[in-house]
Amino acid sequence: MRSLLRHTSAATRIVGALALLSATVLAALSAYAAPLKGAPAPFDKGGVKVALVNYLSTGDFFQAYEAGAQKQAKALGIDLRIYEGRQDAAEQREQIQQAISLGVSAIIVNHGLPESLKDVVQRALDKGIKVVAFDVDLGNPKIPQIEQSDHDLAALLLDQAVKDNGDAFSAGYVYVAGFAPLDRRDAVWRDFKNAHPKVQEKARWGTVDNPIAQSVANQAAAAYRAHPDIRVVFAPYDEFARGAKLAADEAKLSSKIRIYSADISTADIEAIRAPNSPWVATAATNPAVVGAVSVRSAAFLVAGQDPGHRIVVKPTLITRDDLVNNNIRTIAELGAKFPAFRASDAATASWIPTLD
Repeated sequence: MRSLLRHTSAATRIVGALALLSATVLAALSAYAAPLKGAPAPFDKGGVKVALVNYLSTGDFFQAYEAGAQKQAKALGIDLRIYEGRQDAAEQREQIQQAISLGVSAIIVNHGLPESLKDVVQRALDKGIKVVAFDVDLGNPKIPQIEQSDHDLAALLLDQAVKDNGDAFSAGYVYVAGFAPLDRRDAVWRDFKNAHPKVQEKARWGTVDNPIAQSVANQAAAAYRAHPDIRVVFAPYDEFARGAKLAADEAKLSSKIRIYSADISTADIEAIRAPNSPWVATAATNPAVVGAVSVRSAAFLVAGQDPGHRIVVKPTLITRDDLVNNNIRTIAELGAKFPAFRASDAATASWIPTLD
C-alpha cells in the first residue's frame, strides 16, 4: 500500500508538472500569436496558427527561407509551426495531415511532388484551411502560387553566359525533373538552345539525394572526365552549383569552367568570391524575403483577402565582379548594396507590418 501511495503521489506530481508545463507552453504560444492592432479578423484577436510544410530543407536557401517566414510570422502575431519533410513525399503528406489535425488556419506548402500532394491538400481546403504553395504547382485555382520569376532568373543567367563566353560553347547542365522551379528554368534552357544552335549540351546530370552538393559533385566529376571540352555549366540551384564547383576544384578545372547558378546565401558568396572560383554568376531572390512573402500571402487568405493567384518575387543578377568590386561578403551587405534584393512589394498591405 505504501508503495502504491508513493507511486500515486509521484504520478500526481508528474501530472501536475506536466500541467504546469502545458500551461507555460500555451501561454508562450498565446503570447506569440498575439493580437495585431488595426488588422482585420482574425488577426485583431490573435491566436492564428499557420503551418509551413517543407519538402526540401537542405541548404542555406531553405534555412534563410524559414528564417524570413518566422520573422514575418512574428511580426503578424502568427504561431508558425514548421515541419521538415526531408525530401520524403510520404512524410510531407503525413505532416500536412498533422497540420490539418492541429486546426491551423493556413498551410504553406514549400516545394514537393504534386502527384503526392493534391489529394491531401484538397482535404485541407475541404476543412476550410487556406493553402498557398511555394515553387510547387498543385494545379488548383484556389491555391495561390508563390514563385521566384524562374523565367527571368534563367534568362538573366544565360544572357550573362553569352556575354562572358560568346554564343558558341560546350555546356554541362544540372537538372532534376519534377520540381516546378527547375522545370520552369528548364523551359528557358530549351528555348535558349534553340535560339543559340552553336551552344552544345555535352552532358546532363543532377540529383537531390542528400547531401545534394556532394552527390552532384560525384556526377559532375564523371561528366568532366567524359567531356573535357565542357566550358560552361548551367546549374540553376545553388546546391547544384556547389557540387559543380567542388568537382571542378578537385579536378583542377577551375580556370577552364564557368558556372552559372541560381539562389544565394552568405556561404554561396564566400564560394563565389574564392580565388579563381569557377562559380562566376548567380541570379537570385533573397530567400528570407520569399519566406516572408509566403507568410504574407497566407495571411491575406486567412483575412479573407486576395493576394492574387500568381505571386512573383523578382530576381537580381549577381556576378563575381559585383561581389568582389563592392567588397560584399554577406547577404546583409548584398542587401545594402542591392536594394532590389532587400525587399519585395508582393503580398503587402497597410495592416501587415514591414520587416527591416
